[in-house]
Amino acid sequence: MNGFDSAIQEFLTTHAFRSEGVNHAIHTISSFSLFKGLFPVAVLWWVWFRGGKRGLWEKEMVIATFASGLVALGVGRGLAHFLPFRQRPIYDPDVPFHFPLSGTSETILRTWSSFPSDHAMLWMSVSTGIFLVWRGVGVAAMAYTAVFVCLVRIYLGLHYPTDVLAGALIGVAITVLMTRDTVRRLYATPILRVMMRFPAPCYTLAFLFCFELVTQFDEIRMIGQSVHKVLEAHQVESPSLRMVSPAEAATPRN
Repeated sequence: MNGFDSAIQEFLTTHAFRSEGVNHAIHTISSFSLFKGLFPVAVLWWVWFRGGKRGLWEKEMVIATFASGLVALGVGRGLAHFLPFRQRPIYDPDVPFHFPLSGTSETILRTWSSFPSDHAMLWMSVSTGIFLVWRGVGVAAMAYTAVFVCLVRIYLGLHYPTDVLAGALIGVAITVLMTRDTVRRLYATPILRVMMRFPAPCYTLAFLFCFELVTQFDEIRMIGQSVHKVLEAHQVESPSLRMVSPAEAATPRN
């Protein structure tokens, strides 16, 4: 652990809340999708429908922000998969701090690299898009993300501060790039035309997309993992797919 991470986590674990009730509340905040992305997603829907002189531009920015969030989530999970594995502080026996969730045994968290934080990357990306459209509310969205997403996960030992900081910076960079006029017009303008032409199916898909984004596609990922395990088990158990040795192939069957 570097000095930056150590100083921040030592401060949090030393001066953190001592109440079990408060710690339970903080754990709930980290677990429930309600406290992660629902607020920024609701703000983007407000921006979409509020109208105004820059209505079409704002709608393109909303599309670009959602696209940026999706890219940020994909990049975050890709980096966590391909970069060298980093144990989460709560599971690292070399980290000399006690976290409120010590003793938890969530398999996914144990096997998923701590760096970078895909939560910080996704929701700071979305908050940045809000900031570019609506400065005052955007500042509130970024502060909300910093406290209810980033700081909470550091406090519970799910991430090191550098995991969260790196994820947040990458998320901001992705949104800044994807909302630039020259980039945004390549995809947001055509999508907006289709949405205006076919509002019913497009708004239906937009609702489903927002639901999955708020939950960070966890259900879809879990279904995919379950199907993959079933297929693997079926391949192992299926006689037709079992590897046959040369000796077995040469042996005549009655």
